[in-house]
Amino acid sequence: MMCQTAPEGEAHFISTMDDHMNLCGQMVRAFGNDRFQRPAPYDEIVYVVENHDRGWKHYDLHPRLDPDTRLPYLMSQTPTPDALVTNKGSPDFNEARHPYCGLLSSMHTCGIYNGRYGLSQFKVPPRKPPPPGDVALKASINAMLEAETDRQNRLKAALKGDPRTAAWIGDKRLFQNFKQLQFFDTLSLYFHLRGAADRTTEVFIHVPVSAEEDASVTARKLSDFEYSLDPFPFAGHCLKITCGGWYFHRYPEDADPALLGDALRAAPRASQTFTLIAA
Repeated sequence: MMCQTAPEGEAHFISTMDDHMNLCGQMVRAFGNDRFQRPAPYDEIVYVVENHDRGWKHYDLHPRLDPDTRLPYLMSQTPTPDALVTNKGSPDFNEARHPYCGLLSSMHTCGIYNGRYGLSQFKVPPRKPPPPGDVALKASINAMLEAETDRQNRLKAALKGDPRTAAWIGDKRLFQNFKQLQFFDTLSLYFHLRGAADRTTEVFIHVPVSAEEDASVTARKLSDFEYSLDPFPFAGHCLKITCGGWYFHRYPEDADPALLGDALRAAPRASQTFTLIAA
């Protein structure tokens, strides 16, 4: 789940991964202009962006409570055994739609454990490492990453063997699409994880202009709900994006942690709308 920072005593805006992917979807559908190439293959890229974290669906129905914050665990701090299930589930879901969707989703899963391959400098609260003596948990992480590497090799071979998709897996083309996914993901996290007071100027590196060229996009806060982007990678000169969620206070100390999901769903649904404008 996603939990925005908030001043002491105020409610936090909390969103599910479905809410996160919906926000990413609004971005991918608007991406591209005279400078920035639109996603291609369009249908497959839109699908994987809108479903890249679909493995979290079940977990978000039954979120676990972070005892330190009395809020749902952030996605990056979810206990590793739970996270491993979601990490595999997302590529499984996307591969069922198309091998290319599965490939990009698998690369996203592995990238989360490998610093996004150095293609982003956006920081999220770090994952808590396994206890030093927990050999089994470390082995589980390695086994998951090895299985995803095997998946990627298998899917690349299948895509290469099809004349309709062979060109999609060239390194430059593939990483253009992967970098688009990382941009939508991290720009969404900029809003999901940071309350208005914490949204300082942020530079998103390696935003693909084309397969051959990247740009660094600088986001600057103009007001709590208006932000400029320079350069502007979306169509037109303005993009409004809306994220759903709930405003939620710290879970009471005497409440049953197993009922956290029910408590969230009982809260009124809310939304936040942000306007992105060309600098």
